[in-house]
Formats: sequence, C-alpha cells, structure tokens
Amino acid sequence: MTASRGFGERLAAVVEVRGPLTVGIDPHLPLLRDWGLPEDAAGLERFAMTVVEALADRVAVLKPQSAFFERFGSRGIAVLERVLTAIREAGAVALLDVKRGDIGSTIAAYAAAYTDPSSPLFADAVTASPYLGFGSLRPLLASAYAHGAGVFVLALTSNPEGASVQLATGPDGRTVAQRIIDQVAEANAAELTATRGWVGSVGVVVGATVGRHGHRLEDVRGPVLAPGLGAQGGTAADLAAVFGAAPPLVLPAASREVLAGGPTVAGLRVAADRLAGELGARPGALPSRTG
Repeated sequence: MTASRGFGERLAAVVEVRGPLTVGIDPHLPLLRDWGLPEDAAGLERFAMTVVEALADRVAVLKPQSAFFERFGSRGIAVLERVLTAIREAGAVALLDVKRGDIGSTIAAYAAAYTDPSSPLFADAVTASPYLGFGSLRPLLASAYAHGAGVFVLALTSNPEGASVQLATGPDGRTVAQRIIDQVAEANAAELTATRGWVGSVGVVVGATVGRHGHRLEDVRGPVLAPGLGAQGGTAADLAAVFGAAPPLVLPAASREVLAGGPTVAGLRVAADRLAGELGARPGALPSRTG
C-alpha cells in the first residue's frame, strides 16, 4: 500500500471493495495445539502464514497481536516482520495490535518502529493506549501522518476492568472515554482541514460488546475498531446497538470465530465468509465524502 493518500482514505477504499471484516491473527498456544502445530517459532510461522494465505487477498484488515509473536523472542519477531510484509503485499491493511503508550523519546521510538516504512516492523496502523494522557501520543500521530499510517486509540473497551478508568467522569461531566473520543475527533478535524480529505487517520477502539453506551461517536470522522465479534459474543445486532444508525467507518473484528476454521486455508475462508455474510452491508458504512 502506498502513502499517496492518508491512512483513513486508503482504508476506506479497501473496505469499499472487500467489506469491513477485520480478522485477528492471534496464535496463542491452545490454537497452535488445535491446529496440530509445534509450540515454537516454526509452528507460529506456519499458523500465521496460513491465515495470511487464506485471507489477505479477501478481507480488508488483518490484525496480528504482537504479544503472541513476542513470546518467542527474536525468532517470533522475525516471523512478525514477515507476516506484516505478506499482509501488505496481498493488498490487505496490516493493523498491528501492540497497544503501546509512553512519553517523550520512548513513544517516538515506538513510532519509528511501527509507523516508519524503513523499519522491519512497519505496519499500516497500530493500536495505542492514551492513558498517559492523549498528548503523550503526539509523536506517534506525527510519525503516522508523515508516513501515511494510522493509529487506533483505546477508548471504550469491553473488558470489565476498563470501566473503572474509562467511565470515570471529569469536572465537565464527560467520561474519560468520551474525552479520548473527542480528542481523536479534534485530531482528525485538524488533519482533514489541512489535507481536504474526508476520513481521518486516527481511529478509536470501541468494543463490539459494550452495548448502548451513551458516548458520542458521530464527530470522530475516522475509523472505529470494534473487537469482540463472534466467539467473544458480539453480533451484527450488537454493532447496530453500539454504533447506531449512522456509524463512522466501523471495522468489526473477530479472531477465534474465524481461526477455529483452521488449520486449512479452505476452512479459514469458509469461516470468514460466513461471518462476513452475517455482517451484511450495515456495519462498515462509509462516511460522506462531503460530511
């Protein structure tokens, strides 16, 4: 994928052709065992590359979870490098799920690792944690803008532990999650004003299973990653409840629901096609180019 357009618009173009389904590449040990693969870097590579072979030419986004590669040390990172390259070469968006967040030179180093095309770990987009303050992510956002990459910022996650932080309210009555959503909206508004684009490069992460949450997403003007589809309990109906009648660019994400179709390429494709069919045209609606 080239950086001739901003990440949001390149993502929207892929979704328009392939639909919004995002599939996680999560090679945790029980799945390696289920697939009959060794619990080592060779098994990791066989698993991940089978998913890429099956899906990278048909789904919009593949989302490797970095931790499952990191656990195998340098050999696992080498596999991750090859996986990210293979995803992009097949035309899918490579979204690296790393959830990084830090300050100063450290977040700048993360930015160089994941959003600079000269890095072997370069991805089209990464996930990031804003809980050292949204402003701490500015070097990551700046690098993403410079290189045509995207950043998905955690906002309203579906894990029960998240509520104590994300639903806490400030003096203005906004929850922490809403404040993050609003800051993402401000970042996208500034980008789109400067570029005259129509989909921003900064997204938010909102769980597909959070239900009717009362948070405003209408002004984000960027993509929304919605993990939790399928085995975690999220359905197409849940997406309608979470994102309403006029969603931004929503990427419903599933992992186990699709990966359980392995270890064959054909089985993975059947599982992904079934889930994509359940989604239909409703989620992943593209924002107005003039909105």
